[in-house]
Amino acid sequence: MDQNPIVTTSAARQIAERLRTAIVNGHLAVDERLPTEDELAARFGVSRPTVREALKRLAAQNLIRSRRGPTGGTFVNRPSPEDLADALCGSATLLVGLGAFGMDEIATARFEMEAACCRLAAVHRSEDDLARLTAELDLQSTADLDDAAFCASDVRFHRTVVDAAGNRVLSLAMVLVIEALVPVMNMVLHRVRVRRTVIDLHARMLHGLRAGDPDATVDGLRDLTDYLRDRYAEALAEGKRGTVGPPPLVAE
Repeated sequence: MDQNPIVTTSAARQIAERLRTAIVNGHLAVDERLPTEDELAARFGVSRPTVREALKRLAAQNLIRSRRGPTGGTFVNRPSPEDLADALCGSATLLVGLGAFGMDEIATARFEMEAACCRLAAVHRSEDDLARLTAELDLQSTADLDDAAFCASDVRFHRTVVDAAGNRVLSLAMVLVIEALVPVMNMVLHRVRVRRTVIDLHARMLHGLRAGDPDATVDGLRDLTDYLRDRYAEALAEGKRGTVGPPPLVAE
């Protein structure tokens, strides 16, 4: 672990990054006890409050945990995929909200990444996966379903497709798309898309999955992506005319 003194003003961030790198690289093992705040302050040449702030940053990422008592201290944690997913989702949502990505970029990334999941899901999907997808389609077809509930069901539908692929690495990577980008697209598109069209395209994807046909599943996703891309252009035009109202809250 690099222990050279920190000399810039962003000391807490630099300390957190060095400790994070040591954890990721395995130089600090899972369940290993970290030096005390005083020891870390001396090693990095900073004050205890600076070290404390650095440790708070690591705790927020679920990379360390604290335990009280005679055998207590601060220990290296093993974050779960869910922990990493939450962190990725929060960061991605912030970036999208700040306009870091264009909607065309989002649509392209969504298709290319989810298409890989569709191909795998067509081979590996279970009867339970098909039942969950069918249940979401039934819910989406409910006449009095409000916008927030429809958007939430849309997210769950695509999350199920990703999970059905049976690849945990892809599932983690797709967090950015399903948990962050899809809700943002829904907030823009909910007033201009036709629900029945979205449902029909979802049904095409489900038909491909049920038939074990990767190409048919991807074709359904492609047509869905193209439809949403066109509707975004429509929403953008309406927004410039001031006719698009506030987006719905997207419930989980």
